[in-house]
Amino acid sequence: METEDVMMTTTSALAGDKGDQVEGLKEKNEEESREQGDEKLMLADGTEPRGPKLSSSEPQVSNGFTTSTSQSFREAQGSGAGSGGTAPGLGHSSSAPMGGFRTLVVQQTSLERPRETWSKKMDFLLSVIGYAVDLGNVWRFPYICYQNGGGAFLLPYMLMAVFGGVPLFYMELALGQFHRSGCISIWKHICPIFKGIGFAICIIALYIAFYYNTIMAWALYYLLSSLRPVLPWTTCTNSWNTVNCNRYIWTDSNITWSNSSTSPAQEFYTRQVLQVHRSPGLHHLGAVSWQLALCLLFIFTIVYFSIWKGVKTSGKVVWVTATFPYLVLLVLLVRGATLPGAWRGVIYYLKPEWSKLLSTTVWIDAAAQIFFSLGPGFGVLLAFASYNPFHNNCYKDALVTSSVNCLTSFISGFVIFSVLGYMAEMRKLPVDAVAKDAGPSLLFIIYAEAISNMPAATFFAIIFFLMIIMLGLDSTFAGLEGVVTAMLDEFPHVLAKRRELFVFGLVCVCYLGALSTLTYGGAFVVKLFEEYATGPAVITVVLLEVIAVSWFYGTTRFCNDVHYMLGFYPGWFWRICWVGICPCFLLFIIISFLAFPPDVKLFDYHYPQWTTVLGYCIGVSSFICVPIYMVYYLLNAKGTFKQRLLKSITPVPSSDLHRDYIVTNAV
Repeated sequence: METEDVMMTTTSALAGDKGDQVEGLKEKNEEESREQGDEKLMLADGTEPRGPKLSSSEPQVSNGFTTSTSQSFREAQGSGAGSGGTAPGLGHSSSAPMGGFRTLVVQQTSLERPRETWSKKMDFLLSVIGYAVDLGNVWRFPYICYQNGGGAFLLPYMLMAVFGGVPLFYMELALGQFHRSGCISIWKHICPIFKGIGFAICIIALYIAFYYNTIMAWALYYLLSSLRPVLPWTTCTNSWNTVNCNRYIWTDSNITWSNSSTSPAQEFYTRQVLQVHRSPGLHHLGAVSWQLALCLLFIFTIVYFSIWKGVKTSGKVVWVTATFPYLVLLVLLVRGATLPGAWRGVIYYLKPEWSKLLSTTVWIDAAAQIFFSLGPGFGVLLAFASYNPFHNNCYKDALVTSSVNCLTSFISGFVIFSVLGYMAEMRKLPVDAVAKDAGPSLLFIIYAEAISNMPAATFFAIIFFLMIIMLGLDSTFAGLEGVVTAMLDEFPHVLAKRRELFVFGLVCVCYLGALSTLTYGGAFVVKLFEEYATGPAVITVVLLEVIAVSWFYGTTRFCNDVHYMLGFYPGWFWRICWVGICPCFLLFIIISFLAFPPDVKLFDYHYPQWTTVLGYCIGVSSFICVPIYMVYYLLNAKGTFKQRLLKSITPVPSSDLHRDYIVTNAV
């Protein structure tokens, strides 16, 4: 429901004998107002207005366009009444005798609550960078890089980034900024029958929240354990240690390292923090660790008070959580470069093995890594971009943030492998023998042990685990904000004024869902979710998203939307990527998952066959929303089947777009 806000200045007093002329002018003015009202309705239907674009630096209404201010009103008054100038955004001009008439400025507004916007441009950029740069940049990229040919891996990685990752990243930012909607309600403006994609994204985000925050709880446990003069994972005299515990120091020739030896850091991680020795496997997880439960409760408390008020609060928090990890990476890079044997690790990290490029696995890993690193398809980019000013240059934002993300992954490799080289030098072993652990073990065992053998070990342990927590918090903020934005946009009348309560309920659901990962066998659950709950499902969702936008909504229409926002059309490179290359890129990853199912293993536990079935059921449980909603939509639509099908792929015009000023003259 819409109204018209009318601003009219006081009219000058006219002589009594000119009353008839005044009445005639009033009738003429009403006729002009009706004519211009018709022109306004054309604008509301989506016709591109003539004249220059409005500056995005002016006050915004809910669709991103400027509101009427006293200054703009005075300018319109002067140009319209004084000199008969053209009204902004319209090709209509009128004039009036000096001093006899004033300007009437009419603006179409909405009775809906104005959409929240970022306080500063940097709030948005840091939020996107913090979301994209997560724990995977620190542990997954370095491991995959050296495993797939070292420096040679950078070639397929960059090709997959240029032709697959960045175009998807750019597309989601542009969609969110233009339609100003979350991942559910946006589909009625693109292709209504694909609305199930939004619900699938929300379910996937919940699955991620169930296990991802548990890793931060582990890091918090390490951080609290670091607040003592001697780090607990440096000795073998603790209650959790076994007879195989061996603190190997390269300066002590009386100690030798064997295949059965375990380091104090490994036993602290597996027997004290995780306590996996108390669980035989997924069939018997055991009790909940109360220490980890308290750590996770503290993590979710921080998350709640960071996002409960929206991007106004989370945009401020990321100034710390997104920048602090870079400071720590710089400190650790300098420290790692000065360690003995660091050069061995760096050479092992970058030494190219060009023959591995002939392996399909290398290209599969490159495609999967760039996709999960940039993170399209999780609803976060749509949500973040929807809070931007309408004419914000999201094209430049996409290039900057994706470049920062890839560069961070590359630099993290130097931080990790300089320390792995130091560990190999200390144990008198080759680097590949030290770097056999991947995932969280690389951080919580290998890197933690390396820190414990450095001077000022307590200081480096504190800042390192603080960095891990900060990296995880950014991604959690983003993932839950994507869900909150989607639900608030889909059910605004119910949730718009109850955001704090809804966020509290969402955080409680995530905490309860994460309890299974806090048990003695919780690490097995984390691995199961990581392998099956997100990977194939989210890639399939993004494939459908690209098809819906490029083939149903249409690349031409999408490029027109981008031109309306930014003033220029996307080039042919982007169009080709969206129509053909990106779908092939995603289909390639999906087929590789199906053709080469992962052999899931954690520590000495091999996942039984029934866990594979369970994992695929978890993955399908989110994706199944897409076909279910398609059937629901077709059954509830009116008309013949052909009419229903046509309606299901026809975008609904947004009444919230393309408002502008209407300026007329009045007595």
